[in-house]
Amino acid sequence: QVHLVESGGGSVQAGGSLRLSCAASGYNFRSYSMGWFRQVPGKEREGISAIDRAGNTRYADSVKGRFSISKDNAENTLYLQMNSLKPEDTAMYFCTADVTLPSDYYSTYGLIRTADYRSWGQGTQVTVSS
Repeated sequence: QVHLVESGGGSVQAGGSLRLSCAASGYNFRSYSMGWFRQVPGKEREGISAIDRAGNTRYADSVKGRFSISKDNAENTLYLQMNSLKPEDTAMYFCTADVTLPSDYYSTYGLIRTADYRSWGQGTQVTVSS
């Protein structure tokens, strides 16, 4: 059973940085595509970054150039480095994983969709103050 636990959230001033971590267990980490989504109350969950099994990455336009996703296969951990944070980045951030996506999914497919993912963590809150 896939188990995902996010950490690293917190409060930071605009312009600051945070690194989110997602500790994964219960499955073959290398066999899954993974992603980061975020959600604010009253709005739909937004896909902001993802990485497929081949290592291709995708970013939402809202975070491109500021956020960076990476996987440490030895540690079974997914990361999201967030730089130049803005107040509009304030949200609950969720880690997700799926085994059914093609290995090179993000080499050709640009959207990071909630419907593509079946396993989710509980989330970690990020608050950016101006």
